Amino acid sequence: MAISVGGDSSIEKPMSDINTTPLVDVMLVLLIIFLIAVPVVIQNVKVTLPEVVYDPTTTKPENVSLSVRGAPDGSDTCEVYWNMSKVTNEELLDRAVEKLKKEIERQGGVGNPDLELPEVHIRADIDTPYHCVGGTIYTMQRAGFVKVGFISQPAPGGG
Repeated sequence: MAISVGGDSSIEKPMSDINTTPLVDVMLVLLIIFLIAVPVVIQNVKVTLPEVVYDPTTTKPENVSLSVRGAPDGSDTCEVYWNMSKVTNEELLDRAVEKLKKEIERQGGVGNPDLELPEVHIRADIDTPYHCVGGTIYTMQRAGFVKVGFISQPAPGGG
């Protein structure tokens, strides 16, 4: 309750001052609640993300180069190219198994301690659906290839 004391005017004027104390109290309580609640809501699992390093690709003749892209007509099919020739999923598996067998025989068989298996290098278009790339990786791993890598273009100025 406000009391007006003194003054030379005998006419009462309405008070135009707003009592902000309750508003400040409510804001402080909300601030404390948010300070307590936010760390509980945000839960992070600590992980160490890999550093991005662009190593130049060493091309060996025994490595397999695949290009993967979605169908140009926009359908849900995938196109896989072994070097420059288009292959189906079955042909990809057959070619991969045959390539791996020939390379193991060329290096002296499975008993060779210096056996170096070929790698698979996959180049995928930026708009390629994930299932196309994932299916290609799965097929190559099913064939027996252990090292599967991706060929990408480094960011400008990010040598």
